[in-house]
Amino acid sequence: MTTTESVVANAFGGPEVLTVIEEALPDPGPGQVLLELRAVGVNPIDYKLYSGAFGADESRLPIRPGIEASGLVLAVGSGAVGAAGPIAVGDEVVAYAGAGAYTRRLALGAESVFPRPQALTWEQSAGLLVTGGTAAEAIVVTGVVEGETLLIHGAAGGVGSLAVQLAVAKGVTVIGTAAAANHDHLRGLGAIPVTYGEGLEARVRELAPSGVDAAFDTAGTDEAVDVSLALVADRTRIVTIVSFGRAQGEGFVAIGGGNPDSVGIREAGRLGLVEAAARGDLDVVVAKTFPLADAARAHAELQRPHPPGKFILIP
Repeated sequence: MTTTESVVANAFGGPEVLTVIEEALPDPGPGQVLLELRAVGVNPIDYKLYSGAFGADESRLPIRPGIEASGLVLAVGSGAVGAAGPIAVGDEVVAYAGAGAYTRRLALGAESVFPRPQALTWEQSAGLLVTGGTAAEAIVVTGVVEGETLLIHGAAGGVGSLAVQLAVAKGVTVIGTAAAANHDHLRGLGAIPVTYGEGLEARVRELAPSGVDAAFDTAGTDEAVDVSLALVADRTRIVTIVSFGRAQGEGFVAIGGGNPDSVGIREAGRLGLVEAAARGDLDVVVAKTFPLADAARAHAELQRPHPPGKFILIP
């Protein structure tokens, strides 16, 4: 038996409801591992869970945010085998926890643990699996192949930048919308940057005279949807992670949001993401780090304009 410090929400509301508690942590059971975390990824879903966006059923309290993390294996339960094979004490790993990763030590099922990509830092590794899983699913669902052109709205963001890298690695031409300040970043990832705003459709047509085969919307604006519908002939190759209402009404594809198909595709793609990062084929941009005890401040800042990249907590 050991103890750990964890961040939980004991009520519904804003970031101010987050508090740090100390709690006992049992030894890992069969099929489990115990990790000492080095870094924890912060994602919008973390604060949506306690904000009331998905309802305010008090039986769900306390809510334990935190989906992804990187860390060191402290103990291994009987029969524990990771997604890539056996796990040993001392292994450096990344974990898809699902919940409860805002902590110093975490016990979870070994099947959710992967070798840490050594080409990435601890902080970068902690920010790979959630945004990377979303990006990888979008590439699968759009069906883009070598020689095609993909338009990514919000290409400089966490999901967008990983989608750019995954698509470019397949030999896809990527046009990415972003503010002018982020154009050099996109060029560095292999994309052709374009500024969003009035006249976007015409600018994209000029960049892609042979047409756009597919589009991925991470921005959620009417402009992103309208331009995608105007440029992509096959609406089943337009994918959004935000414009769920318009997708349902206008016949294009929304992924995520608890969709069982999304869950399956993302689970199947995680090991491939880790392997690509280990080869040095994927870069994760870290915007800012915070001490674990400052999780509330991280959540408050994440909801305001901020530099592109992941927010990371350091236990």
